[in-house]
Amino acid sequence: MIRAVFPGTFDPIHYGHIDIALRAAKLFDEMVVAVFDKPQKNLVFSPEQRIELAKYSFRNEPKIKVVGYRVLTVEFCNMIGAQVIVRGLRVF
Repeated sequence: MIRAVFPGTFDPIHYGHIDIALRAAKLFDEMVVAVFDKPQKNLVFSPEQRIELAKYSFRNEPKIKVVGYRVLTVEFCNMIGAQVIVRGLRVF
């Protein structure tokens, strides 16, 4: 089983995030949307709100799981046994 992690602050989650997660879910057995708890920037929503918004966004996707985390991303990946990190690309 290949588990992938899509880490981010998701403040708030938007269609770009959702598109990336849905596309990645087609490639891997399990997709974990990991909501980072303590970023070094000011956020609009609390960690709990961001997790709930993400869970709601993927409520009909059985391969996508949403969790919060507060350690280094690589540590989180090791903790859950993820083999892949998924990231998006910003183009300005």
